[in-house]
Amino acid sequence: MPNTGLTLDNVAIRREGRTLVEISDHVAPGDVLTVMGPSGSGKSTLLSYIIGTLDTGFEANGRVILNGTDITDLAPEARRVGILFQDELLFPHLSVGANLAFGLDASVTGRANRARHIEAALDDIGLGGFSDRDPDTLSGGQKARVALMRILLSGPRALLLDEPFSRLDTERRDQIRELVFEQARATGLPVLLVTHDHADADAAGGRVHRLT
Repeated sequence: MPNTGLTLDNVAIRREGRTLVEISDHVAPGDVLTVMGPSGSGKSTLLSYIIGTLDTGFEANGRVILNGTDITDLAPEARRVGILFQDELLFPHLSVGANLAFGLDASVTGRANRARHIEAALDDIGLGGFSDRDPDTLSGGQKARVALMRILLSGPRALLLDEPFSRLDTERRDQIRELVFEQARATGLPVLLVTHDHADADAAGGRVHRLT
């Protein structure tokens, strides 16, 4: 079993006797595995199993192994798996900087030090000086950048993408795709992308697992 990356070891998920997902694969650090399928095929259900929030109405078996550690039975908050959704889910009552501070790893201490980390993070995504902005004043693409960086600042060991590009217009979609995959490679995160869009899979590169 590899000591780095995300391994899905004979994962199978069923509901009412019907098998929705069967997958056994490994995603190396910086690589992307794309899971494709129509609505209702089990894509988001697989992500729920990986992050530990699968509804009790499903029956599942198989192991989720992250960097050599079996995390299958850990609480969601102990798994260190980040997930980016279709909606940015930014806190509307917090500034952009405060949204990032919410995700900032607890190991970064001291107000000035945390502020420096947040400003550096905003610079990395082309939003330098946006710390005091209200999230409602941001474009869709800018919100997506902030949501991504909030996840990365929390120090995840793997990144899951739940069709996060689907609500962006074509130009912004290309930009955010490039940013997400570039950041994942730079930080050495294994990425699992679920989508029904072939353009997402093409942009991700790597292997594609198809659900029916």
